[in-house]
Amino acid sequence: MTTDISITPFTLEVPETQLAVLRARLRETIWPEPSDGADWSSGMPVAYGKRLARRWVEGFDWRAQEHRLNAIPQFTTVIDGHAVHFFHRPSPREDATPLLLLHGWPGSSTEFAGVMDELAEPPDPTSPAFHVIAPTIPGFGVSGPTTGWGPQRAAEAFCDLVRRLGYTEVVVHGYDLGAIIARRMGLLEGTPVALLHLTALFGSQGPTPETIDHDDPEESAALAASMRYAYELSGYALVQSARPQSVAYFGADSSASLLAWIIERFRDWSAADENPEEAIDVDEMLTTVSIYALFGTLGSSARYYQEGGEEWVAEQPASSVPTAVCRMPDDISTMVRRFAERNNRIVRWTTLESGGHFGLWEEPEMVVADLRRAVAAHHHPGRRTARVR
Repeated sequence: MTTDISITPFTLEVPETQLAVLRARLRETIWPEPSDGADWSSGMPVAYGKRLARRWVEGFDWRAQEHRLNAIPQFTTVIDGHAVHFFHRPSPREDATPLLLLHGWPGSSTEFAGVMDELAEPPDPTSPAFHVIAPTIPGFGVSGPTTGWGPQRAAEAFCDLVRRLGYTEVVVHGYDLGAIIARRMGLLEGTPVALLHLTALFGSQGPTPETIDHDDPEESAALAASMRYAYELSGYALVQSARPQSVAYFGADSSASLLAWIIERFRDWSAADENPEEAIDVDEMLTTVSIYALFGTLGSSARYYQEGGEEWVAEQPASSVPTAVCRMPDDISTMVRRFAERNNRIVRWTTLESGGHFGLWEEPEMVVADLRRAVAAHHHPGRRTARVR
C-alpha cells in the first residue's frame, strides 16, 4: 500500500545528450527497399518515412514543445508503487466540474494540451468549465516503463489520483485504452466517476453480419469498420498481445522503426485520406513519438494488450454509470447503440460529422462541444467538489 501521497511539481526537460543520441540514430538509419507502389497498403512508405525522419532531425523543435507543455502545470505522485505523471489545470470558476482525460495507445496525455485551457476557462461564462486532470497511463511516456499493469490496476490508480487531488466526483473522457480504463473506474466500489464521455466503447457485443440491421446505415457502417479492422488493421494488436517484448526491442534500438510503428497507426486510424498530417499536426505527432523514444515506453505500453487483452473484446460486467457516447465516423471501430445498451447505461448517443480514432486530438472543437452538452444535461453532482492545487 502506498504511504507517500505527496504530489511533486514536474518540469519536462530532456537532457541534450539524449536528444543528440536520438538524432544520431535517425541519421544512421538503414532504410529498407520500398514496397511496390507508394501508398500505405504495406505500411509506411519509405519515401514518406525519410521525409518525416528528416523533419524530426532538422525541422522539429523539441525544446519548443517542452515549453508549450510546461506552460500547463504538471506533477508526479506515487500510486501503487509507481510514479504517475499528470497534468492538472484547475479552473478559476467555483462551479467547475472535475474532468479526467484518458489517452489510448499509441497516445500520450500531451495530446490533450491544446484543449486544457479552453476546457478550464471557456470564453462563454455560461458554458461548463472543468478542473482538468490528464494523467499519463503507467507504462506510457513520462510515467515511464513498468510491468504488471493492465486496465484494472490503472483504473484503481486513477480513482486514487482523483481523490488525492481532493475531488469527490469526476467526469471521465476517454478513447481506446483510456475508454476501457474509464469504464473500469466506474465499476469500482465507491467510484468517484459520475459520468462517462467516451468516443469508444469496448466490452459490448460487436457487429457481425448475423446480428446487425443491414437496413440501418449506422449499423452497416459499424460492421464495415469492424471487418476492415479485423482483416486489414489488426496485425499490430496480435503482435503486441502475444509478444510485446519483441516490440520493445525495436522501440528501444531503432528510432526509425518506432516512427513507422506509431505513425502508421496515426494514419490508419485517423480521418486522413493520404498522409496522417491531414488529420493531426505533424509536430504534435512527432512530440508523441519523441516521448516514446526518449522515455523508452513502446514495449511497456504494448504490454497492456497482453495484460488486459480480454478487456478489448470480452463482454464486460454491466455498468450503472451514466454514459455519453460520442461516435467518430472514421474511427477504426464504431459502436452499435442497441448492443451497447445491454450492459451500459447510455444517456446520450451522438455521431459527429467528421473525425477518427483520436477524436479530441483531431476534432477538438466538436468533441469539446459534445462533452459540454453531455455534462450540462447529465451531470448532477451529488455534493460539492473540492478544488485544490
